[in-house]
Amino acid sequence: MLDPKFERLLNSLKEVKDIDDLAKLSIRDIDNVVNEKIFANNDNKIMVSASLLSANFLRLEDEIKSMVDSGCDMLHIDVMDGHFVPNMTIGPCVIENISSITDLPLDIHLMVENANFFIDLYSPLRPKYISVHIEQEKHLHRIIEKIRKLNISPSVVLNPHTDIQSLRYIIGDIDMVLIMSVNPGFGGQKFVESSLEKIANLKEMILARNDKCLIQVDGGVNDKNISMLKAVGVDIVVAGSFIFNHENRGEAIKSLKI
Repeated sequence: MLDPKFERLLNSLKEVKDIDDLAKLSIRDIDNVVNEKIFANNDNKIMVSASLLSANFLRLEDEIKSMVDSGCDMLHIDVMDGHFVPNMTIGPCVIENISSITDLPLDIHLMVENANFFIDLYSPLRPKYISVHIEQEKHLHRIIEKIRKLNISPSVVLNPHTDIQSLRYIIGDIDMVLIMSVNPGFGGQKFVESSLEKIANLKEMILARNDKCLIQVDGGVNDKNISMLKAVGVDIVVAGSFIFNHENRGEAIKSLKI
């Protein structure tokens, strides 16, 4: 259950229609909660990482080119092993030639039990980010160091139930935190609204301990909740179904870049 003050804040944010409305939202109108929890980052537009999980794999090359032409900033690759999550996805052999199509950065999200093995498997693709789940790693700092030594930006993922305090002593060593706003494993799920409070609290921690660290959000992102995500300090959104199922993919991506 959300803090009642924060719930009032969320209700106010839901009435926001565009970034101008957001800018007019008064901090003092909501019991000073906004002053503590909202970090509208109006100087930088949100970046969009298109999730290939929602692509048509029979036409993967065309789908990737569509994302390039539609203006996404990076490509999100979900790696699932059928153990950590009840689903399986593509291996590196399927996407190893992406660099012949585009130079967009790759953003690899490992939903696996043996991250060490999969880091070795996917690092030759030279991704921008590799994200590992904190819930799975016994020696997280060691994994982060391994990713960094491969000249890849390390990122840590938190499932919806995972407390951000688990990041307290690792936040200074990573380049990004990925907040799952759905339970991982499948696309097309509904956004978990309690993620907003969690992200706002994470932003406080980042500003205090590592202000270079980015916040990425994955799950149920669309044009209806993007203003709220912007308000709580999100830097990058992962979007799959919203983009790939949209009749105009360019417009879908543009609507997220606020």
